[in-house]
Amino acid sequence: MATTALCTLIRHTSAFTPVARQASASLTSSSPPPSSTSRRIIHSLSSSTKSSPSFQSWQSSLFSTTEEIDPGIVEGTNLQVLKYPHPSLRAPNEEIPMEDLTGPGSEISLIAKEMFLVMYATQGVGLAAPQVGINKRLMVYNESGDPKKWMQESIMVNPKIVEFSEAKEWDEEGCLSFPDMGGDVERSKWIKVEAQNLKGKTVKKKFRGWEARIFQHEYDHLDGMVYIDRLTEDGRKEVQPKLDEFIAVFGEGGAI
Repeated sequence: MATTALCTLIRHTSAFTPVARQASASLTSSSPPPSSTSRRIIHSLSSSTKSSPSFQSWQSSLFSTTEEIDPGIVEGTNLQVLKYPHPSLRAPNEEIPMEDLTGPGSEISLIAKEMFLVMYATQGVGLAAPQVGINKRLMVYNESGDPKKWMQESIMVNPKIVEFSEAKEWDEEGCLSFPDMGGDVERSKWIKVEAQNLKGKTVKKKFRGWEARIFQHEYDHLDGMVYIDRLTEDGRKEVQPKLDEFIAVFGEGGAI
C-alpha cells in the first residue's frame, strides 16, 4: 500500500456546545469569523456545564467525546497519517472506472474498509483517499465517528457537489495533517450530492449542517485543497508560523 495520510475535522470544545453551534450558525457569508478572543470565551465553559446530563446527551448525539488523535500504526492496515506538505495532499485525483466497482470484494471496497479503520483509530468522522496516498476520487465518512454505528457509514465513489446553498456559515475546522492547528472556515449550510456506490449505482443525497460540512471538507481533498486554503487572510497569518515549521521538517519536495 502507498504511503498514506489522514486529515479530519477536529471537533473542538466549541463544536460540542449548543452555545457555540448557535453562535456559528448566526454568522452569515457577510459576517467575519469570530475572533480568537470570542472563540476562547466559547471554549471556556464551566466544568459544571460540561458535566451536566443535558450537555453530555447533546454532545454524544453528534460527536465523539474526544478530539482526534494520531494513532501511528493501525492494526489491519498499512495506512498512516501524513503531515503537510506531503505531495499526496495536492496531487490530481483520478475518477474510478466502473469496471473497478464489483461490490464488497473489489479493490476499492478493501481500500474503503482500511480507510474506515484509520478514520476510527483517529477518532475522526471522515477521510478522503488522497489523504491516504491514494489519488482517486473516493471518500468515506460516518458522522457519529463511532465504529459501533456502522449503519451510518457512507462510501462515496466519484462524488460531486451539484448544488450549494446560498446561505453559508462559519465554524472551526482542523486537520490531522496540520497538528495543533485550527481555523474558521466558511461552508454552505446545505449541499446536493451525486456519487456512485460500490456497485456502481448512482446515489443522490442532500446534506445539511454538520454532515454537509464533513462532506465539503473531504470533497476539497479530492480537488487537491486543504482547509488552510479557505482561511481568511488573518486566519492564514495566524497559522503561518506553524506551517513554516511543517515545511522545514518535511524538507525538499513538499507541496505547499
